Amino acid sequence: MISWLINMKFIFHCVFFLLALWLTGCRSLPPDPNFKPIEKSAQPILSSTEDLALLEETENPVYTIGSGDVLKLDVHARADVSGKFVVGPDGKITVPLVGDMLIKDKTRNEALAAIRSELLKYFTSPHATLAIDEYPSNQITVLGRVEKAGAMKFAHAPTLIDVLANAGAMPLLDKQATLSRCAIIRGRNKLIWVDLKALLNGDVNYNIRMKKGDIVYIPDSSDTSVYVMGAVGRPGSYRMTPRMTVLDAIAQAGGLTENAKSDRIGLYRAGTKQVEYVTWSDLITADRTKNYAMEDGDVLFVPNTGLSDFGYVMKQIAPAISIFTFGLTLDSLVTK
Repeated sequence: MISWLINMKFIFHCVFFLLALWLTGCRSLPPDPNFKPIEKSAQPILSSTEDLALLEETENPVYTIGSGDVLKLDVHARADVSGKFVVGPDGKITVPLVGDMLIKDKTRNEALAAIRSELLKYFTSPHATLAIDEYPSNQITVLGRVEKAGAMKFAHAPTLIDVLANAGAMPLLDKQATLSRCAIIRGRNKLIWVDLKALLNGDVNYNIRMKKGDIVYIPDSSDTSVYVMGAVGRPGSYRMTPRMTVLDAIAQAGGLTENAKSDRIGLYRAGTKQVEYVTWSDLITADRTKNYAMEDGDVLFVPNTGLSDFGYVMKQIAPAISIFTFGLTLDSLVTK
């Protein structure tokens, strides 16, 4: 009995010691001498007009069909096949005789060719036309310092000015305003900073053409934000919180996806143009020295498992980083 009490007392002291050690680790984030904090005066680097022009040249301007779009199919002399069709959440429409067809992410011409190919099984040389009557999937989301934040639908490919005007941001854009820049998040892999002051002063080269699914974030000058991109649940911009860490940022972004490459998570710091790599195991173990404190403007990128390597890569045309493109594997462009 005495021996049992002695053993229990020893175990209690061990547990108490380990708990105290863990709490001590939680209270502090030891600085990494190889990854210096960003300078307080540093700001995200704005995209040049040359960068934006190249971006528009490389983007496909043709609209692709999305879920919710309303298509009008007209097959000559075949009213039983013609009609309006709504693209379902699964990306399909149901055409009489033909059945279900996957239409999502096709252009109008591609969709028409696919439908006509199926109709050839039932009719000889069918004459068909396809139009997009409504564009509910053509949405741009605006966040930040605007009067009407949220998703906005457009029946055309809007410009940045169109989006800002619809969001009620334009009254704020004057020489006395604190607004000076906005971020455009395109998909999971691109982050673009646009100079709003230059746009306001009449430089239409900054009036970039928007794409379906773009997210526009307009920060206040006092806002501090970090950006979490790649294989996370909700890629995007997140407001800094006190003592925010890499792990906190990933949690706010919905955590890692199933196909995340957790052994090479990159943290890019714009102020020093440094990249630091961490692993998921670094972040969740008791040794928290790799769970870095986030700084304003940091970009955190989680690659997919399909990539052999990745870097925070800028376009080939200029040395300054202003449009972040993630996930490329070209060795000549990867920042090691």
